[in-house]
Amino acid sequence: MIRRSVILLVDDEKTVLDSLSEQLRRFWSSVVEFETAESAEEAWELLRELAEARVEVAVVVSDWLMPGQRGDEFLAQLRLAYPHTGRIMLTGQADPLALERVRSEASAHRILFKPWQPEELRDAILQASTMETLV
Repeated sequence: MIRRSVILLVDDEKTVLDSLSEQLRRFWSSVVEFETAESAEEAWELLRELAEARVEVAVVVSDWLMPGQRGDEFLAQLRLAYPHTGRIMLTGQADPLALERVRSEASAHRILFKPWQPEELRDAILQASTMETLV
């Protein structure tokens, strides 16, 4: 079975993951799949599994404040491991230094603040992704 491209959503709050998934499915349910992780550690595990299955992860949307590894650190490491994957940080609490690290070290395509607007999230994903099927 061939899987389509994936958008990976990472947040330690299940309600946020559910909301993100629901909103994004309205835009792209027929062309992309969505995976969720409740921590950076879980996201790394998923990324390895998807890479082994040769599934493209088009974009990762990550929260900043999570147990274990914070989103700015996760996205900076993601940039090194998967340079072609789009990187978006979604936060309600990031401090100015973390925001600067996300811009400089992670080269995040966008930083969105909670609460976000669905269209703003859609536009950020379009900017961060190279997937032609999203347009």
